[in-house]
Order: sequence, then C-alpha cells, then structure tokens
Amino acid sequence: MREETIARNYAEALFSLAEGHEGLDVFGDGIESVARLIDETPDFRLFLATPRISASDKKDLLRKVFGASLPKMLMNFLLITVDKRRQRLLREIAREFQALVDDHAGRVHVEISVVAVTFKKKMDALTARLGAMLEKQVVPTVRVDPELLGGVVVRTGDTIYDGSLRRRLSSMRRQLLTAELPGRNT
Repeated sequence: MREETIARNYAEALFSLAEGHEGLDVFGDGIESVARLIDETPDFRLFLATPRISASDKKDLLRKVFGASLPKMLMNFLLITVDKRRQRLLREIAREFQALVDDHAGRVHVEISVVAVTFKKKMDALTARLGAMLEKQVVPTVRVDPELLGGVVVRTGDTIYDGSLRRRLSSMRRQLLTAELPGRNT
C-alpha cells in the first residue's frame, strides 16, 4: 500500500476517534503540535525515524514530551503508530486529518496567485465568489507572482482556475497562429 493511502487510513481512524471523544479541534491541535515538532526539530524527527532505536524508547520519549498536553486517546494513537512502525507518517497523518476536518466543516483551502498585492475588498469579493462557486467556505492563501502579468490563478486541490493575462495572451497567440487567412487572388 502507498504511504499516502496508509496516512489517509490512519487519519480516518483518528478522525473517528476524535469525533467520539474530546473533539475534532482538540485532536487537531494535538496532532498538529506533534507534526510541528517533527518539522521544526530534525533531532526529534531522526529519533523517531531511526530503526535502531527501540519502540519502547520512542514511546517513552513521546510520553515525556506530549503525555501531559495531549488527550489520552490521542497519546494512545501516537503509541500505536510507533508499534506499527508508522511514526514516520505522523506529519502526513496530521495533514490528512486536517483535510478531513476541513471537509467535515465545509471548508476548502485555495491558493490565489496575483500579480501584486490586492486590496482587501477585492480579495474578499474574490473569496466570496469562489465560496459560492465551490459551495464551501474558502480559506485563501494569497501568493504574489509577478510573472502573471495580470489576472488571477486559483488552485484548489488538483484543480486550477487560470484567469491570468499570460494565459489569455497565450490563447490569443495560438488562435492567431492557427487562423486561416483568406487567400489572395492574384
């Protein structure tokens, strides 16, 4: 099985666990704090990933670091990932879990690329239009890309909505190059 599928399965199990116990927000904050520590601390990441370190040592460290701050059920989930040798997937499990929470809450994350910093009113209007189009609450991440020339490019998941001036000019160029010109009668 592919690692992303495994991470998704673990995230779904964690989601079910969270719904039945302390709640999605509490579990979401907890798994995110674990993922953040893994991302920000190379020694911690290496410790968890090293096969020469025993599972009991890894579990002891997890208990020491997170035992007081995480719900018991989430702590047990982390310990099970060590038992199953899936602790290297914790960052991906956290991402997948957050995606499930967002989907459950009717939220969608979108990346909006613009040529320059845009006024808040324009961005709010664009976000509202996207929300209506996608039928979800839009959580935008704005990125400035001067190569667009103008317009906007929106990415959500695997879907790209390209309303950039660069794309429009490229399309017009293709149309002009493939257009049949009327023949000259000489």
